[in-house]
Amino acid sequence: MIKCLIFDCDGTLVDSEFLCNLGLEIKLRDYGIETSAKAMTEKYRGGKLADILKAIEEEHSILLKENFVSDYRELVEKLFEKELTPCKGVTDFLDHNIFSVCVASSGPISKINKALEITGLKKYFNDNIFSSYEIDSWKPNPEIFLHAAKTMGFLQHECLVIEDSMTGIEAGFAAEMKTVLFDPMSLHYNIKEVDRIEEMNQLKDIISAHNNYQ
Repeated sequence: MIKCLIFDCDGTLVDSEFLCNLGLEIKLRDYGIETSAKAMTEKYRGGKLADILKAIEEEHSILLKENFVSDYRELVEKLFEKELTPCKGVTDFLDHNIFSVCVASSGPISKINKALEITGLKKYFNDNIFSSYEIDSWKPNPEIFLHAAKTMGFLQHECLVIEDSMTGIEAGFAAEMKTVLFDPMSLHYNIKEVDRIEEMNQLKDIISAHNNYQ
């Protein structure tokens, strides 16, 4: 029986993937690199920031300054404050949800909290927020989901993971948890053999079918 819902944050709860990559687009102009936030969103969705920056350095044969990450995060926070919104249907689903919920994200705790506060979603999760930075393990490794489940007090088969990226889906499968792909723009047509939703309220049908089958 599904008893706990484990949500990714960026691109699943909050519509932040484009804004994060817009921050990269803006900051990379300082290095003479012209690239689009849209292209980077598609290329790096769900990735670890350190790995993304390393890939950019190798691709463009540059070395980013030591203050790049702090300046980038400061810019993203400003973009969030101006433009960040919940993903479509998230607020309505959480308003009527009866299951335990938590967030398990690759982002830093401060970023996750800021995003949830700006979008008004923080009240649904309180302190049930888990970050890869806390355990030094990033998706597609399953540790962040296993850590979240254990801390929340649930077994793996009692948890359902909601993700929007291939790395997140792989992590959910590796954790041996029921895993759902949130794909409102049909970007991941190449990801097979996974339950797919375009609106968050469709989770109700998936949970009901799974629990009734059990």
